Amino acid sequence: WDETHFGKMGSYYINRTFFFDVHPPLGKMLIGLAGYLSGYDGTFPFQKPGDRYEQHNYIGMRGVRLCRLFCAFLGSCLVPFAYLTVLELSKSLPAALLTAFILIFDTGCITLSQYILLDPILMFFLMGAVLSMVKCNSCADRPFSASWWFWLSLTGVSLAGAMGVKFVGLFVVLLVGLNTIYDLWDLLGNLSLSLVMFGKHLLARVLCLIALPLALYTAIFAVHFAVLNRSGPGDGFFSSAFQSQLIGNNLHNVSVPE
Repeated sequence: WDETHFGKMGSYYINRTFFFDVHPPLGKMLIGLAGYLSGYDGTFPFQKPGDRYEQHNYIGMRGVRLCRLFCAFLGSCLVPFAYLTVLELSKSLPAALLTAFILIFDTGCITLSQYILLDPILMFFLMGAVLSMVKCNSCADRPFSASWWFWLSLTGVSLAGAMGVKFVGLFVVLLVGLNTIYDLWDLLGNLSLSLVMFGKHLLARVLCLIALPLALYTAIFAVHFAVLNRSGPGDGFFSSAFQSQLIGNNLHNVSVPE
């Protein structure tokens, strides 16, 4: 059922048709982009589960061909993400291999990753945030180095991605937030660290873990509204003034009083 739901929204992006959904737009935008790059023209109606795709090129959105372009590729990334995270935390190769094998043979993970769903996209960003956080923690002995900045910034990017797909991404934001609070509290208690240096640590985290994710999250919506400029099923959720901006709407280019 969800494949008909999110596949239809991918088609809306390809056709630039405005719609409204309870989830943030990043996941659907990426699905639409994958379909567009793989040659899907956005004409399949996605009316009900079980409809045959026939001649429509849906493969890119599912990601079975074209370098495993999307959902299957992102789902397959979970295995090395889990392996690297556990290896970094435990320094144990058997533990990391066991984790990877558990995911490789997990039926649910395999199933979720082969359909047009938000789940593999969400899990990709969730696990990417955790891996980046763990890698950044491992660079604590060389703060402000290139690798430290890279992993800290990548953590912020992953947080924006997780929040941009589904609001359940708030849980990984909470995890990274608690880890950051613990880290800063530990730095504050380090008597050999000056207050100026502590301020630099605090500013770096504010920039990479708050400002950067917020900027990217806002940019996602900016792209969303820029792409969807044609009248569609989501018009009625917005004001008349907004509807007048949509091509094909009855109010298009009409002067609407405040």
